[in-house]
Amino acid sequence: MKNIAIITARGGSKRIPRKNIKDFLGKPVVAYSIEAAVKSGIFDEVMVSTDDEEIAEIARKYGAKVPFMRSEKTSGDFATTNDVLLEVIEEYEKRGEKFDYGVCIYPTAPFVTSEKIKDALDRLIESKADSLIPVVAFSYPPKRALVVRNERLVFEYPEFMDSRSQDLESEYHDVGQFYCFGIETFKKNKKLMLGDIIPYVIDEMEVQDIDNESDWKIAEIKYQHMLQYKKQ
Repeated sequence: MKNIAIITARGGSKRIPRKNIKDFLGKPVVAYSIEAAVKSGIFDEVMVSTDDEEIAEIARKYGAKVPFMRSEKTSGDFATTNDVLLEVIEEYEKRGEKFDYGVCIYPTAPFVTSEKIKDALDRLIESKADSLIPVVAFSYPPKRALVVRNERLVFEYPEFMDSRSQDLESEYHDVGQFYCFGIETFKKNKKLMLGDIIPYVIDEMEVQDIDNESDWKIAEIKYQHMLQYKKQ
């Protein structure tokens, strides 16, 4: 069985310039994803898909391979993760290299650890599902959401108006850190979130979207908390 880690790190970040190589507590944030993948010891190949030479240089420094650069088609603002992964898989197959399982890791995911990656891929293989998606529970039930309509506050789901939050079913959202998938099924579905999917639930303290400078600072605080908790 052959596994590949694909770290998607293009150079054209808009909201936080050079986001994928911005310093995060002492080293480029992409380094955390690379080091987690390498340390897990479960991959035959750890590669970074990028269109940027500086990112490629940093990726190699921290132990990843960059055997080819990302195409112009998958480097634009509207290219999806699915597009990037399919391109990488196809390019490797052109070179005569095939893999059974893949793990896509985002470059701004410092909370991803080698232990999580290994555990997640083991669970996927054991389950025989198509893919595994890390998720986190919404902190408050979406069924109790309020919306503004015609300048008035109303319940989006009035049927749950009198429901206690603790009585409602837990709902989850994608954490945007990593994805595990079977290569052949992904090639057929062409989408990570399609098919037979199992969840990998992550604690809220190890999840943080990083879309602006405030998010970045919160992520650093949460990361330091995670390290401190593990030492206890």
